[in-house]
Amino acid sequence: MSELYKVTESLMISNVRAACKKDLLMEEGVTCCINVSRRQPFPDLHLRTLRIPVFDHPLQNLSDYFDQCVELIDSTIKSGGKCLVYCKHGRSRSATICIAYLIKHRNMSLKDAFQMVKAVRPSIEPNEGFWSQLESYEKSLQLNH
Repeated sequence: MSELYKVTESLMISNVRAACKKDLLMEEGVTCCINVSRRQPFPDLHLRTLRIPVFDHPLQNLSDYFDQCVELIDSTIKSGGKCLVYCKHGRSRSATICIAYLIKHRNMSLKDAFQMVKAVRPSIEPNEGFWSQLESYEKSLQLNH
């Protein structure tokens, strides 16, 4: 069982420990890492990287970063790459970003996107603040369609 959990063929989620295993990332063909934390390290590889400096706290505004993250995931995949999204434990922040991507670029409902990520990584649990931000994001995308 890989420590990088495949949400889609080109989108993975993990905790920081797995994200910093160079061999694992190279084996899986990861070309881009989104690190959703203030302090966790990046893997020591020449990859495209993005840090989203938020704590796993319900009052943190993660939704400000949704579009930036989902567009980076989308452009990585469209260019033939693979994206890994991670945070310290791979449960709340990284899951929230993966769910936001599925809502926007796979046209999924929040419920279906959550179930899809949960199916590959059962330990995910976006905190209640992030969940309500995802609900708002889903509504805003529906209004724009």
